Amino acid sequence: MRVPQPALSESDLPGCVAVLAQRDAGLAGIAVRFGTPPLWARDPGFPTLVHLILEQQVSLASALAAFDRLRAAVEPLTPEGFLALDDAELLAIGFSRQKTRYARALATAIESGSLDLDALDEAEDDEVDRRLTALPGIGPWTATIYRLMVLLRPDAWPVHDIALAQAIAETRGLTTRPSPAEMLAIADAWRPWRAVAARLLWHHYLSVRAERLSSAASSRRRAAGPRIRRSRAPRPAPRN
Repeated sequence: MRVPQPALSESDLPGCVAVLAQRDAGLAGIAVRFGTPPLWARDPGFPTLVHLILEQQVSLASALAAFDRLRAAVEPLTPEGFLALDDAELLAIGFSRQKTRYARALATAIESGSLDLDALDEAEDDEVDRRLTALPGIGPWTATIYRLMVLLRPDAWPVHDIALAQAIAETRGLTTRPSPAEMLAIADAWRPWRAVAARLLWHHYLSVRAERLSSAASSRRRAAGPRIRRSRAPRPAPRN
């Protein structure tokens, strides 16, 4: 059995970025413009996997809002505590019927011992994916993101991630986002640091959108013109 590569750390990122920048002009441009990306590490365990389920096919902001409501309802957030919530409570928190089923299946698997999340640390990548995707609602994207952000595997590459595909299209001047097969082929040159390349591309995606939002806000302020405040009449002097 192969031993997994050591987990990435914050101190690894600058050196890995430098290696990738030598191989790929697009990644080099991101590094020059936006700097070294964050590690974006998440804590291992049940709460993070539930959060990832909530993030499927919705915005990160709405998923985080639902996750925060869940944490407020169940503290600490354990499989046992989650299973105590009924359908109406989960619907009010923000779970769809489908995601309720997925999260309950996950909680049940952990409670029964059929899924040992602690054991994933020592499992090789393919085995991590096999164990996670055996559960309903946990597909290749969720399993790969768990390897990338939680187990911090250096070569995890989520080919189904739309933000990554968009970032590749923007940095390479493509008119359409690459398909998962094309994403796999493009990233082959970045082995064994594809997870670092993913962080660079997410860094581009988020930074560019933040710049656009800031620019749009500035344009709206300029279009509105200066704010004119009505002067107040002077107060009369107090009488003796």
